[in-house]
Amino acid sequence: MPRFISEIKRTHSCGQLTKDDIGKEVVLFGWVANRRDHGGAVFIDLRDREGLTQVVFEEDVRPDVHEVAEKLRLEYCVGIRGKVVSRGGNVNPKLRTGEIEVHGTDVEIFNRSEPTPFPIEDSIDTAEEKRLQYRFLDLRRAPLQKTLMTRARVNHLTRNYFTENRFLELETPFMGKYTPGGARNFLVPSRLNPGKFYALAESPQLYKQLYMVAGFDRYFQIVRCFRDEDLRLDRQPEFTQIDVEMSFVEQNDVFDVMEGLIVKLWKECLGIDVPRPFQRMPFDESMARYGNDKPDLRFDMPHTVLTEVVRQHQGGGVPLLLEAVDKKGIVKGMRLPSSMQLSRTEIDKLEEYVKGMGAKGLARAKVGEGGEWTQSPFAKTITAEMRQAINQAMGAQPGDLLLFQFGKESTVHTVMANLRVHLAKKAGLIPEYGSGGQWRFLWVVDPPLFEYDEEAGQWAAAHHAFTRPRDQDLPYLESDPGKVYCWRYDLVLNGFEIGGGSIRLHDPEVQKRVFKAMGISEEDARSKFGFLLDALKMGAPPHGGIALGMDRLVMLLTGAESLRDVVAWPKTQKGTDLMTGAPGDVDARQLRDLYVKSTTEPK
Repeated sequence: MPRFISEIKRTHSCGQLTKDDIGKEVVLFGWVANRRDHGGAVFIDLRDREGLTQVVFEEDVRPDVHEVAEKLRLEYCVGIRGKVVSRGGNVNPKLRTGEIEVHGTDVEIFNRSEPTPFPIEDSIDTAEEKRLQYRFLDLRRAPLQKTLMTRARVNHLTRNYFTENRFLELETPFMGKYTPGGARNFLVPSRLNPGKFYALAESPQLYKQLYMVAGFDRYFQIVRCFRDEDLRLDRQPEFTQIDVEMSFVEQNDVFDVMEGLIVKLWKECLGIDVPRPFQRMPFDESMARYGNDKPDLRFDMPHTVLTEVVRQHQGGGVPLLLEAVDKKGIVKGMRLPSSMQLSRTEIDKLEEYVKGMGAKGLARAKVGEGGEWTQSPFAKTITAEMRQAINQAMGAQPGDLLLFQFGKESTVHTVMANLRVHLAKKAGLIPEYGSGGQWRFLWVVDPPLFEYDEEAGQWAAAHHAFTRPRDQDLPYLESDPGKVYCWRYDLVLNGFEIGGGSIRLHDPEVQKRVFKAMGISEEDARSKFGFLLDALKMGAPPHGGIALGMDRLVMLLTGAESLRDVVAWPKTQKGTDLMTGAPGDVDARQLRDLYVKSTTEPK
């Protein structure tokens, strides 16, 4: 056992010492972050998770210690003992410890380090693949350490908040029965039950509802979840949720509890007072104005739905617009104020951008002094009446640029939503990533319960089949399911969905009607959800809940560029772990024990 651990104990962290500690004898443990040999004196910056302390080893004070210090190299793990002294006029204002240094009187090398594959510094340009391969080194860098420390603080504050508000932290199984949901599950073969599979839980949804039936009226859990989905900037195959469920509540009660948590986190982690209550916006309004249900409200630039204008004017001399409306599509426009000053080349690049999302092109018009259109494919044929109606609907002013999309509703919404954000970043209205000092929280409420699956030719649950319809819409369950709206809600921050939930369906009779609207027979419903349906018949209380994405929450709190920067051991976009090599091969015996056979051809 090293002498510095068995006999000499650490007294301070490397980010703790200040001028108030001058004169004290201290013991520090850490890694050599920097080394300078000035001939007769060796200077090192010693680093741990709390920060840096400058340590000086002088030859004329302790020659034997100086001799060991001369052998120190970057990333050596060491322990030092010494006396805190003032740096006089050589203060480093960038460090909390910048007013002092430690004059070393003893040093021990715990472990030497080979040269690292990249520098352990705050800002590096090393490829992410290399950093993920050596993630244990990447995590030594201060930005990532600060991020994970913030994450740990969020965990701590969350647990305290819910415990203080009478919630019980209860666990749910990771491995359960596969039930149809909104995402593809990872499957786990059962050795003891040949040919059978567990599904890794994509959320604790059904179990937390069963907790409500069991009488645990306030549940929370910081829980790991699993989804076998294509990955992107803000998605990982395994992720963490702050999961919540409550009995005897309505939507406003859920909002009140969750807003309280958000306010606490932003105050404790950032020192920012978030105003309450959060803004609310109906789903239909969000789609119409912004093209999606997670709008970024840090800037304006709303969309204008022009479908009725085109219909009222019978296309107004533009056959393409009338054709889109006749095929049950939509027409949307977005006004760019003259202050944006886009060049013709920049506008042409916008057309290439939208084509990359499946659009056929980007119709546009420049508004002149009298409201006439120039630089537009519609300018020669559009009637004056429809042009004036569009200008009025969009609030167009001379010098403005009007952009249009028309066709299939889902495509138009997606293209215009992404174009809006793309232009805002281009104009500097929002940063490429991070908050830019703005925090715009929003509840998106009252969405449709169902969405039509054109491929299957039937209605499907937009969220899940256990969301409570609005009472006034119950008559439409059989006659027109598309008109049924529900008590579902999403919490949005700066264009990211950070949470979602609903008031649940606790009435077995209405549940049957919902299944019927989805084309699910009683037999099929029982085979998939029998245990939950049985529970709902046993005095199930009214209940509802929500889940916040812990990873996204921390990404936004810390201003991280990617979700991978807030997850200690992330996967790549292909779901691989470059450090360990997962997923890996298994031998034939392991597969045989699980009664599984691979159909993949060996490479």
